[in-house]
Amino acid sequence: MITIKEAKSKKELTEYIKFPFSIYKDNPYWVPPIIADELESFDKTKNPAFDNAEAYFYMAYRDNKVVGRITAIINWSEVNNQHKRKVRFGWFDVIDDIEVTKALLEKVFELGRKHNLEHAEGPMGFSNLDKVGVLTEGYDQVGTMITWYNHPYYVTHLEQLGFQVEKQYIESIFPFSNVKPEFFLKAQALIKKRYELRALNFTKTKDIMPHVDKMFDLFNESYAKLASFVAISDIQKEYFKKKYISFINPEYIKFVVDKDDNLVAFSIVMPSFTEALQKIKGKLFPFGFLQLLKAKKHSKDVVFYLIGVHPDYQNKGVTAIIFDEYYKTFSEKGIRNCIRTPELLENNAIHLLWKNFDPIIHCQRKTYLKNL
Repeated sequence: MITIKEAKSKKELTEYIKFPFSIYKDNPYWVPPIIADELESFDKTKNPAFDNAEAYFYMAYRDNKVVGRITAIINWSEVNNQHKRKVRFGWFDVIDDIEVTKALLEKVFELGRKHNLEHAEGPMGFSNLDKVGVLTEGYDQVGTMITWYNHPYYVTHLEQLGFQVEKQYIESIFPFSNVKPEFFLKAQALIKKRYELRALNFTKTKDIMPHVDKMFDLFNESYAKLASFVAISDIQKEYFKKKYISFINPEYIKFVVDKDDNLVAFSIVMPSFTEALQKIKGKLFPFGFLQLLKAKKHSKDVVFYLIGVHPDYQNKGVTAIIFDEYYKTFSEKGIRNCIRTPELLENNAIHLLWKNFDPIIHCQRKTYLKNL
């Protein structure tokens, strides 16, 4: 018999977070989350996502043993402002038993029906800066700290339960040796002159902070046209600023400004923490934090996390300036591989940015939808 319980206390939520550690034990491709970080994300008093969303954390038990988990989420900004009557589900992990999956998803459906919503979609988090999608190709590829990993049977379960593909994402990788400066060196000089632009580089995190709010504003503006986009609120900006900026080498954040110092483009690249996270197994202490610091300083792989260009400057080659700056930084640091995070298959503008680097698509993922 399958029993579903909601995790509410810190002890229960810790058990919820630790469940994937059992089903991916010794899996060389799974990247464990930081347990303390996940707990903070699920804390309604700390994560500002709960200002505009509600979430419930469910665990499935059989014979008093955890056999699955799921989060049911309503992003009220999405429902009320974008009129998308959707209940989300995320943090979905389960043993290979479709009855467990069915029981967990029924809790998501219950939440949706309670609020007269029309469909359920997932896996996805609270916002666009959370993890997204069930892995459909690339099970033999190591993940990143900002993607979920799953066994192939997750897809089988969803499809057998009547879910349809809603969105498709691709992830790709290319060696830094593929980057040929002749593709952007001359162009960036011309673009700087034509539009009176210049690059901003940083060596200290504190120097970035005065620009971060403008960066998130530009992020909202540059991605607004995507069908799945939900804007980041002012409170969320502060939260992400504190949570993520310190994890990033200041040299890996690039801005482009105009003659009046208005931000027209930005890019955030993160050092790869994959190897460090696999070593520390979710624990920051006593030595996990040191492993992360080591990765921040010495990782030879980088992850392109976000890139945004003001709508007025899109299709004008502004990213040539950004690539030129990264080329100089990565050459100095001896970077080997560049990894791209999940990008919507329909986002052709972002895919065209990388065409000269001959990227290889190594992972694909999808969100699935079912009408209620």
